[in-house]
Amino acid sequence: MPEPLHRTAAIVVKETRELLRDPIYLGLSFVIPMVMILLFGFGLSLDVKNLPLVFADHDRSPYSRDYIDGFTHSEYFTLVGIETDPATLERWLRSGRARVIIDLPPDFGRRIASGRPVNVGVTIDGSFPSRAGVINGYVAAINALHNQRLLRQARGTDSVLPVQMDLSVWYNPSLESKNTIVPGLLVLILMLFPAILGALLIAREKESGTIFNFYASPVRRSEIILGKLLPYLAVALLDYLLIYAVSRLVFDVRFVGSVALLSVGAVLYSVCTIGIGLLISILCRSQLAAMLTTFLVTVTPAFNYSGFLTPVAAMDEVGQLIAQFIPATHFMTVVRGCYLKGLGLDFYWPNLAALCLYAAVVYALCGALLRKRIG
Repeated sequence: MPEPLHRTAAIVVKETRELLRDPIYLGLSFVIPMVMILLFGFGLSLDVKNLPLVFADHDRSPYSRDYIDGFTHSEYFTLVGIETDPATLERWLRSGRARVIIDLPPDFGRRIASGRPVNVGVTIDGSFPSRAGVINGYVAAINALHNQRLLRQARGTDSVLPVQMDLSVWYNPSLESKNTIVPGLLVLILMLFPAILGALLIAREKESGTIFNFYASPVRRSEIILGKLLPYLAVALLDYLLIYAVSRLVFDVRFVGSVALLSVGAVLYSVCTIGIGLLISILCRSQLAAMLTTFLVTVTPAFNYSGFLTPVAAMDEVGQLIAQFIPATHFMTVVRGCYLKGLGLDFYWPNLAALCLYAAVVYALCGALLRKRIG
């Protein structure tokens, strides 16, 4: 074999052995591409289906039931209830249990039976502006199909549409995308950068060899973790304050909620994200592997499953299940609620509790995996 080919083959054998010897690099080479395609395949969807819909049926007639059937038989909407209490309807829309409320007046059936037009109230949650526009189109299309059916049955020449809509949009009346995109970016940024900083903490010590100083010292594992957490938590909170200021002063994003509640959520969320990076740093041998792994574990799930672009309720069952195990999902709910809906602690304590539980699990794993060795 010629000398150049011999040297090339030697390098190929060496790199292959190193790849097989290090499970982290092996995972980066094979596992991560597969995980990414699965995550994007399940989570990244522009389809808007199974939107939760509530009818306020004040008529309770065959005509109103026929109108409701037109929506329930559509793949775009899922009927979650028929309710007439205004407080309950508002609570459902605030909490996200419903994205659309259609209000049928008490004389709905009588007016249609007599050939007179009737107005139907449609209230849409504007927290997702792009989705609100699509929802409006779906409602209008199904309403138009119902009108066509009624006109065919009447066999008349009257061009007046039997059912007309009075549309209103709550929480983001102007449907400006900045009111939902900018708060969502707050969640993504606080997921990525604190986690990457945390991912370098132990990996950097391993690469430089200074990790042995910790092994030989009397410092406890919990003290090491806490000592590394606090400075980067301060950095994350400074990022949060800057992003919040920019959202209000530069982008003029609508904010109607509690800054204190949002700040509490930001603290818990930052503790979680730094903990994720620290856990990855403990598991990885190099800073590069730690950064790449952190990017995969944080950005991809947060972008696809947190509700940043697609509401969690519009995902399939697999996507909704994955979303519950991602801290960004819970913080996104708090952020969007504080910015657009003005909801309080009574609505968001389950999300804050989920962040606390997530942090407890992550740091328990960090403590268990960061084994101190003497000498």
